[in-house]
Amino acid sequence: MMTIDEALDALESHYNAAVERLRADIVTFARDGALPAASARAGRYTYPRLLLHYDGSEPESPQSRAFGRLNTAGTYATTVTRPRLFRAYLKTQLELIASDYSVRLDVQPSDQEIPFPYVLDGEATAQLSSITPQEIARYFPHTDLADIGDELADGIELDDPDQQIPLSLFDGLRTDFSLARLAHYTGTDPEHFQRFVLFTNYHRYVDEFVDWAGARLGDDECAALSGPGGLYLTEPTENAKAQLSDAAWRRHQMPAYHLIGKDGGGITLVNIGVGPSNAKTICDHLAVLRPEAWLMIGHCGGLRPSQKIGDYVLAHAYLRDDHVLDPVLPPEIPLPAIAEVQQALATAAEDVSGRHGSDLKQRLRTGTVVTTDDRNWELRYALSAKRFSLSRAVAIDMESATIAAQGFRFRVPYGTLLCVSDKPLHGEIKLPKQANTFYEEAIAAHLQIGIGACRHLREEGPGLHSRKLRAFNEPPFR
Repeated sequence: MMTIDEALDALESHYNAAVERLRADIVTFARDGALPAASARAGRYTYPRLLLHYDGSEPESPQSRAFGRLNTAGTYATTVTRPRLFRAYLKTQLELIASDYSVRLDVQPSDQEIPFPYVLDGEATAQLSSITPQEIARYFPHTDLADIGDELADGIELDDPDQQIPLSLFDGLRTDFSLARLAHYTGTDPEHFQRFVLFTNYHRYVDEFVDWAGARLGDDECAALSGPGGLYLTEPTENAKAQLSDAAWRRHQMPAYHLIGKDGGGITLVNIGVGPSNAKTICDHLAVLRPEAWLMIGHCGGLRPSQKIGDYVLAHAYLRDDHVLDPVLPPEIPLPAIAEVQQALATAAEDVSGRHGSDLKQRLRTGTVVTTDDRNWELRYALSAKRFSLSRAVAIDMESATIAAQGFRFRVPYGTLLCVSDKPLHGEIKLPKQANTFYEEAIAAHLQIGIGACRHLREEGPGLHSRKLRAFNEPPFR
């Protein structure tokens, strides 16, 4: 019987061999026009398939967790890309299942071919100047969007001629598609992404995070700080933001910065910019890395007269006027607050502010956050004000509900803590002098609350993952 480590080794061996064959055959084709024989093509460039066979016997202990559950006998399967990158994740999932169920593991070649754009590194690309991508695509596997989708995550059951049960939400093709996009949008290697993710919509949070992270290197098992433009620090560094690349910001739509911790337990900060489209895009791709949680810590407009510039808003609910996910997750579907995340954010706010109970409520409001796709919603003041009042909303932004909806959709715990930067309904518009004062006083504390929440969530371990995010028929892997 194959052990878990043997299965993981077999995944790596098969994948590495397929990648090497594909690279070598493309280079040979570019050099002399030779192609492998048609009879040799079958299985030559395919992803490995991980199979888990379950006979339906009773589990050895009662199951109370949200994942790692086998609901029916049969063969569970998924294709896997970059097994080395996902080894720790795969091992954790398999060990969890094997601790409770009698299962048998197997690794086989699949019929899902690896598209050539995902395997050509710099060395191979340098040898392909004589041919175009279109020529390569005529003879070698290429990206076919008809084969890539989120049907499983969105609850759409697909026919499987082999009657295999999905083992994970994302297969090799879907994962490779997103790994490539992550590198493109963020300017950083997917290997550097950590299991706890903070999203922000303002660059000043990047400066604050990089300075804080640079000074933390060496503490709490923080090994490195990486970012676009070649940023990579391993020694404690004061004023680390001075090493940020201005060119990186221009080249990458949503730059990411990673405080790399042991076993991916550090923190990634992504500046997603403004708007629900960016928020959807980054979550579509980050989801394949199976983060433990993602949190939004951006700016918002305060909607209540009692709020002040610099106050915090902890979202307990969302009014979704972002529209980008309506076809796959209708706006009438409720997005439940994740208790563990809410508690972590509230506790971190107490820790950072030094305030508790009713005293903390002077600075922090809980309630509904409106997320809109209309940056100039104020120009429809009468209609907007009535709708927001009906919803009992306390704040408005352009990203938070989208991130929460994507967390719900992809089974990633989510949360939102915003900072009020203006109050458009009450004539308090952000003026330059006032804005600078707000930024200087509020951003550092706000970021520390997000960082503190990540620490609390890391201590939660598997208990962080709520069953309220799981559908009726779920793949066993988290």
